[in-house]
Amino acid sequence: MTSGTRTRSRLTSATLVALSLIVVAGQSLSAHDMWIEPGKFLPEAGEIIALRLRVGQGMLGDPLPRDSRLVREFIVEDGEGRKPVVGRDGSDPAGFIRAAVPGLLVVGYHSTPSVVDLTPELFNQYVREEGLDAVAALRATRHTSDAGGRDSFTRCAKSLLLNGAPSDAQRDRTLGMPLELVAEKNPYMLKAGQQLPVRLTYEQRPLAGALVVAMNKRHPDDKVSARTDSNGRVQLPISTDGTWLIKAVHMIPAQPGTGAEWSSYWASLTFGYAR
Repeated sequence: MTSGTRTRSRLTSATLVALSLIVVAGQSLSAHDMWIEPGKFLPEAGEIIALRLRVGQGMLGDPLPRDSRLVREFIVEDGEGRKPVVGRDGSDPAGFIRAAVPGLLVVGYHSTPSVVDLTPELFNQYVREEGLDAVAALRATRHTSDAGGRDSFTRCAKSLLLNGAPSDAQRDRTLGMPLELVAEKNPYMLKAGQQLPVRLTYEQRPLAGALVVAMNKRHPDDKVSARTDSNGRVQLPISTDGTWLIKAVHMIPAQPGTGAEWSSYWASLTFGYAR
């Protein structure tokens, strides 16, 4: 099992500003993290929870209003099964759910692809920061390391909420997104000093060698990262305090007809604790 190591982001403010100016499909959508930020991670029984979509870095994000053109699937799974997340187009929050059934509520957002053109500097920064070593090696082999890139990116975001008392029987569930992070232990059952086992899959198969990064909203620069083992697993030290974001990126050469050279998939998983 790969052990967690600490790293600090090297993205400069100039790079962040440049990335934020990239406009795709009429929105400021770039190679930034995207996550689900519920109004509450620990709702009361029957409570309605607002779900906000955020795009940014270091858990500082801009609102991503609901846009039916970008939503392939927006759902929640609880003990009664899978339900659509209701919401109004153009609104932030992007959706609402009710904590109707005790246990874990697993929220999933799967976007349609969006295409972005990146300069050589930004593309290489993107590849380096997200740990996409295989892409960097392939670009070197093709002698295109000094070239820009057109990337078709897809968001695969999840969030875990808890209604009621936690138990070991409550588990995260696979929602069937192309790239997916799955917590293999209920994060609300973690105790001090324990690690959270997480599995990363691509097209329902374990993805080995991918960089998985975890950050806490209260200390976003103090990240924890590890590469997945042959079974797509990592162990991450998680404190039971604050809001957590776990993320991973996978990139492959794009298929013909996508209008891009590369296809990337961005997975995220959020959960949080009250003080």
